[in-house]
Amino acid sequence: MTWLVAGLGNPGEPYTKTRHNLGYRVVDELATREGERFRKARFVGADVSEIRVGGERVVLAKSRAFMNESGPAIASLARKHGVEPDHVIAVHDEIDLPFGALRVKSGGSTAGHNGLRSLQQALRTPDFFRVRLGVGRPTGRRQAADWVLDTFARREEPDVAILVDEAADAVRSLIADGLLPTQDRYNRTAPREP
Repeated sequence: MTWLVAGLGNPGEPYTKTRHNLGYRVVDELATREGERFRKARFVGADVSEIRVGGERVVLAKSRAFMNESGPAIASLARKHGVEPDHVIAVHDEIDLPFGALRVKSGGSTAGHNGLRSLQQALRTPDFFRVRLGVGRPTGRRQAADWVLDTFARREEPDVAILVDEAADAVRSLIADGLLPTQDRYNRTAPREP
């Protein structure tokens, strides 16, 4: 059975290092570990790469649409590769988790995350896996939309690197070992010590 791992984010250089692009960074890490590169998918607005985890074929995907409209491209890829929603993993930033937290879950609400909402609408179900990477909430009067489109502070980058690395491990574990062992191994509510 094929798996589809969708890194949620925004295309283009200005967004590369933003909080909203953690999903992209995780699928980039997964491809890099296997020496693979992303290429433009034919007839679908997404960049894809392919790896194997154990004996499983895994399609890594980054929509070429902005986050809020990323669902249709990911759903099209799922149909193209015969991937059922229960074999889709969305990797995304999460303001409702403290910075550095990592949580793996199946299904649930979108909690106001527009990328998840787009994906849920396009797949016509909330029943897909999520790897949630905590970016925390903005302080003061700062709007959440501005917060997630801002870059991490320099002092945060070492924790971000650990978070991306462990999220990539969690994706592989989810595919190889299933949900409960992955949750036991990777779910946490604070940054891991370097």
